[in-house]
Amino acid sequence: MADPASERVLLRIDQPEFNHNGGSLAFGPDGFLYVALGDGGGGGDQHPPIGNGQNLGTLLGSILRLDVDSATPYAIPSDNPFAQGGGLPEIYAYGFRNPWGISFDRGGQRRLLGADVGQNLWEEINIILKGRNYGWRIMEGNHLYDYQLAITLGIDPASLAYPIHEYPHGPLGTSVIGGYIYRGADHPALAGKYVFGDFSTSFAQPDGALYYLDETRPGIWERFELRLVGGGRLGRYVKALGEDEQGELYVLSTTALGPSGTTGDGRRLRKP
Repeated sequence: MADPASERVLLRIDQPEFNHNGGSLAFGPDGFLYVALGDGGGGGDQHPPIGNGQNLGTLLGSILRLDVDSATPYAIPSDNPFAQGGGLPEIYAYGFRNPWGISFDRGGQRRLLGADVGQNLWEEINIILKGRNYGWRIMEGNHLYDYQLAITLGIDPASLAYPIHEYPHGPLGTSVIGGYIYRGADHPALAGKYVFGDFSTSFAQPDGALYYLDETRPGIWERFELRLVGGGRLGRYVKALGEDEQGELYVLSTTALGPSGTTGDGRRLRKP
């Protein structure tokens, strides 16, 4: 049980809109805390004119990396990419729209993966590397979204970090839900594969889905759908995925579009 008196405020961040707020928290294999932050919300990242995703003077639209053990409220790891200047020192990577689902692989190369929810057309999944610019709002997935902004900022789109996978809005879904590299024991066929979800193919009717990415060759990721026994889909809005200490995965879902009602639950992925 948590002691309320032990609360410590690490950050307070201005939020210009109601959406694209804070996201996942994850401790990396280096012991530092990684914090996923959206671009501040609203359509098209219009705060300020260049957007928050490309603004190294704001924490919004970034993945932060903090040392929460050696100082109060936190310290800056000395090898953070902007620890010596050029941007806010907390920033580890930037150029994100709504990267609220991040996770570290508990095995393998211990890579940090994150799903970034798209604007109009594309959903994407990234391997997140130190100091890299992931493109929003110049890019949406692998596609130009605002080339004029690239010209204004003097950024060559070829210099940006690109997703390991993207998929279009439509039958596959509308809003990617970040997941985990599977390292549990229940599903040997999923070992080493990135399991993730999508909220729903429609906001009018719950039709969420589960998928996985298989790195069939180094740097080449292929997508497959996970179906229920009998071949059906979930018939629910997928809100999040979770992982326990044994590496087994859970799906949080509901039949309510927003944060309301009593149909929300968590379900463990099990063998048939």
